Amino acid sequence: MKNKMFPDIRPVVLGLMVISFCLLLVSASFAGKGIDAGMVKKPVTGDISLKHEIQHAIGKGLTYLMRQQQSGGWWSQAEYPALTGLVLTAFAGDPSGYYRDAARNNIITGYNYIIKCQKPDGGIYVAGLANYNTSVSLMALLVARNPAYKNVIEKAREFIIREQDTEKNKNISGDNPYYGGIGYGGRYKHSDLSNTMMALEAVYYSNRMTPLSSEQTKKSDLDWKAALKFVQRCQNLPEYNDQPWASEDPVNRGGFVYFPGNSKAGEMKLANGKIALRSYGSMSYAGLLSYIYADLDTNDPRVKAAVQWLSENFSLDENPGMGKQGLYYYYHTMAKALSAARIDKLKLKDGKTVNWRDQLVGKLLDLQRPDGSWVNENGRWWENDPVLVTSYSLLAMEIMWRGL
Repeated sequence: MKNKMFPDIRPVVLGLMVISFCLLLVSASFAGKGIDAGMVKKPVTGDISLKHEIQHAIGKGLTYLMRQQQSGGWWSQAEYPALTGLVLTAFAGDPSGYYRDAARNNIITGYNYIIKCQKPDGGIYVAGLANYNTSVSLMALLVARNPAYKNVIEKAREFIIREQDTEKNKNISGDNPYYGGIGYGGRYKHSDLSNTMMALEAVYYSNRMTPLSSEQTKKSDLDWKAALKFVQRCQNLPEYNDQPWASEDPVNRGGFVYFPGNSKAGEMKLANGKIALRSYGSMSYAGLLSYIYADLDTNDPRVKAAVQWLSENFSLDENPGMGKQGLYYYYHTMAKALSAARIDKLKLKDGKTVNWRDQLVGKLLDLQRPDGSWVNENGRWWENDPVLVTSYSLLAMEIMWRGL
């Protein structure tokens, strides 16, 4: 599915970091089409002192990461090249350029490690979580803007496309709830929204940064319609979700779960005696991002419902529905999704509006440790790993720095 509103950005790309213009590309499809529910659009004015403060925090974080690289070129765990990919993407987004230049040797050895992890099937992984590692690593390769990586990128993109749960790839029909999605790969067999979002993101940007010919695209691209079907099957919106668990109750309406029939936030009993799956924050931002990549219009009811749920459940003290679990993934995904959707302020349940960038920047500045790192007190989903959490935080800060 092509993005009909996607502009010709070739002149814009020159001289820009890919990680910043990627958000500009995807947000271009939302320009001039305001979302009614939960959104206030307003031009963002520059705050020089705040930008300097953010840049200083980013420098401390990148300095910390520079010291954490292992002799083999990877960060954190050699088994998971995605962790190295997140670090490399964070260095690529350095707004000053100083720390990226200072870490030049670290970056080169990091990319060499990622390339060595590419398998004959095109995936970038060591043993497991093949799609997760490939999708994140592919984004890191894209932000490098190195023509020498073109073949690696194309093979990785082909691998991700083959991982999609469709009739063509895995003999999965449209009535299967996992149809159209993508999972971790390896022993985790079924699709989930987090991995689907990361795969959509990697293919979306790689299609634009290293475009295929029209004939190649016809033969080899994601089935975007199938992907959209999977994403809406993760949303508590029964008008579009054909799964019996989808709930109409206002507490969960519009938000997302992890995969059809499963919410990591658990269940809740409604007044009518029915059981609803709880929507939660991180997956609801992943759902909004997925809709953007799948080219839904801002006035589409699915998008508006997602934004309304996110507005009414806005919090920086927790990942709504999950407490501290996955908190920094939530921060990172929030920054990506709201920036891509060109949302500057959210209208809360009480009618007040909040500038989410100012709030999130302040929260991350407060949470940064003296050595420049961030870490979650709750270790679920590896968030007790300061390399992973520092990367999430830096990527969110870099996105917001460019939005101020």
